[in-house]
Amino acid sequence: MKPDMTRFLEVASTHLMTKTAQVLAPGYEQSSLLVLGVMLAAVRHEFERAAAWRVEENGALRRLFAEAAPAVRDIELGARLEEAAAGEDSSLIVSDLERNNAALRGLLIDLHAHVEEIDSPEARLIEEKIWRELAASTERRTLPLPGLT
Repeated sequence: MKPDMTRFLEVASTHLMTKTAQVLAPGYEQSSLLVLGVMLAAVRHEFERAAAWRVEENGALRRLFAEAAPAVRDIELGARLEEAAAGEDSSLIVSDLERNNAALRGLLIDLHAHVEEIDSPEARLIEEKIWRELAASTERRTLPLPGLT
């Protein structure tokens, strides 16, 4: 038997919310079980897309760094951007992808702080691209609420 994690989490969360919680008297325990069911549904969704959104975001950040590096006035920052842009995700293990993502997001903060100090059309364009990527990043992380999507 090959366990299907998404199906297991779907069945478990649905059962907790529609069967088990209903036999408990209204109150704290019932509410806690309902919250647990919602959390399992969120975990199911995150499990299904965990690697995909991290790979997508890491790629988007690396492309942004490649575009931004020539306009950066700080030599050390420019070198870090070029190095990051040339990198890749060599593993699809979620913790490895998350570690890469954290490093790339840290570099994004440094880039953003740098271009905010520059008064040029190129800097404004980079800043606009940073804000677009931050908005896209928020969308990637959005968890649908059961029954509302």
